[in-house]
Parts: sequence; C-alpha cells; structure tokens
Amino acid sequence: MSVTSMGEARRNRGNRRSATESASPPLTALVTSWQLALEAAAKSPKTVRSYLDSVKALSSFLTAQGMPTDVEGVAPDHLRAFLLAEERRTSAASAAVHFRNLRVFFGWLASEGERTNPNPMSRVEGPKVTKKAKEFFTDDELARLLKTCNGMSFADRRDTAILRVLIDTGLRVSGLAGLRYDQDDESRNDVFLTKRRLRIRLKGGDETWVPIGKKTASALDRYIRARSKHGESSSPWLWLGVQGHNTAHMTDSGIRDMVARRGEQAGIQNVHPHRFRRSFADKWLAAGGSTDDLMHITGWKTYDMVREYTEARGIARAHDAHARLSPGDRI
Repeated sequence: MSVTSMGEARRNRGNRRSATESASPPLTALVTSWQLALEAAAKSPKTVRSYLDSVKALSSFLTAQGMPTDVEGVAPDHLRAFLLAEERRTSAASAAVHFRNLRVFFGWLASEGERTNPNPMSRVEGPKVTKKAKEFFTDDELARLLKTCNGMSFADRRDTAILRVLIDTGLRVSGLAGLRYDQDDESRNDVFLTKRRLRIRLKGGDETWVPIGKKTASALDRYIRARSKHGESSSPWLWLGVQGHNTAHMTDSGIRDMVARRGEQAGIQNVHPHRFRRSFADKWLAAGGSTDDLMHITGWKTYDMVREYTEARGIARAHDAHARLSPGDRI
C-alpha cells in the first residue's frame, strides 16, 4: 500500500470513529429522561436530586479533564479518576454516594439500550469508607431537650410534640414534616390519637402505620388544641410555623433548625433529627425489642440498616460487660 493509500485509510478510520462518537449522545443529554424514569419509579425528590447531581458532577469533571463525555466513550479509568478526585475534594463517604448513583445510572443506560459497550461501573471498585462511631442520645440528654420547651406557648407545645414523636418513633424528618391533619376527613388525616398511631408515607410512596406511646399522644393533643387557635389552623399540614414566609407548613428544614436550636439551649452538641433515629433503634434493641418490629416502625425494607444498629448495640454490650468484668479493676 502506498503512503497516500495509508493516509486515506487512516482518514477513513477517523471519519468512521467520528461518526460513531457523534451517534453517542453526551451524558447530560439523557439526564431529563433518567429523571422521568426515576420519578416514574416513585423515588423521593431527595433521591432523584442525588442521582442527577452525580451525573452532572461526572460530566463536569470529564469536560474539565478533556475526557470523553459521551455515553459510549466513558470508560472505567475515567470513572476511577472522577471518584478519586471527589474523595480528595470531599470525603470517601461522598465519593461512595456518587459510586452508588453512577452504578444505577449506567445500569439504566444499558437497560434502555443507550449504551452498547460493557457497563464501565462493573470494573470500578467503590471507595472504602471507614466506619465512625455513632452518637446516641442518653436519657439525660433527651430529658434536657424536652425541658427547653417546657412552657405554655404555641412553639413550646409544638416543639414538645415534635421531640416526643422523634424520641418515641425515630421517624425520618421527611415523614415527620409530611404529616397531615384534618379532624373532619380521615382520608386526609394522619394523626389518630385514640388509636395512638400515625400514618406515614415512606420513601417511594408506600404508607405505613407507626405506633406512638401515651406521653407522645398527650403531647400531640396539647399541640393540636393550641393549633386550633393558630391563624393557619385550616392548613392541611400538622406542623405550623410561627415565623417566616410559610407558617402554614413547617417543613423538614424548619424541623432541623428547631431541634438544632433546642440542642443549643440544652447545651448538647450535634443535635439533628437522624440522631433521634439512631438513638431510637439503639434503645429499642437494648430493651430487647425484635429486629422485625424495628423494621416495621422505622420503615426499613432490608436488614442492612438493622445490622448496622445491631453492631452498635453489640459494642455497647461489650462496654457494659467490661465495666462488670474489668481485669484491671480486680488488681
């Protein structure tokens, strides 16, 4: 073959490669389609946002690094570089979230026939996340939190009821903020005090019943009586605000702000809704509660989360045993 013929052959191969690449859309072109698929699968808004953020972050990284950004062109090495950069920029835990999200995304691309090359995530290992000791509330800390709202004002009654529900059930803050109240229409009401239970909407749209104790039911009753005098008492939402632009609905961010503020008043650091969830699970298992019952109350669908709390409870049991059996104390 002559030099001219070899040059033409290379140009033809390049033209074919360009045509193939142009036929493969950029990752960002499929973000909207994936969002629609996630929403159709009843994923929570928070989950959808997390999935989309991972794809956008990957695309931005690949563009900045001059790497392929099209569906077919992304390879395992590109993904490894992105995850490593994210781990260094933020943390291994944050990179692990991207890893899980992208694994789902590229699986979806394959199932939709958008990518014919092998799934690149199948050859990428997830970041190693080191376990950290979890913080639980002591009974004394919970009593101090409740004491901060031991008053007669609307906010005191509301905050006491919210804290009681968190202590008694470990509800996710999204489920707590989403409680509705309508004393005249049971189909639009989630609070059933005489039956001592709440109707909760879980991730994915499923509903479940969560039991509450007598003190929690009483605290909710005191709040609801104060709520009837609130200017937004006709609101369909249970929790009402006292300041801000939307007092007709205290959202999850409002609940987070409230518990953090009550924590500061009680002199307790790192007070947030999910810590109540961990503490509830720990105290339930410590009291001999079953893991199946715990799953029903918390809305967990797999034993993975239960296993995490069971492990934490095992560590606590070991500490209690050491306090009784310490070899050093016998010498």
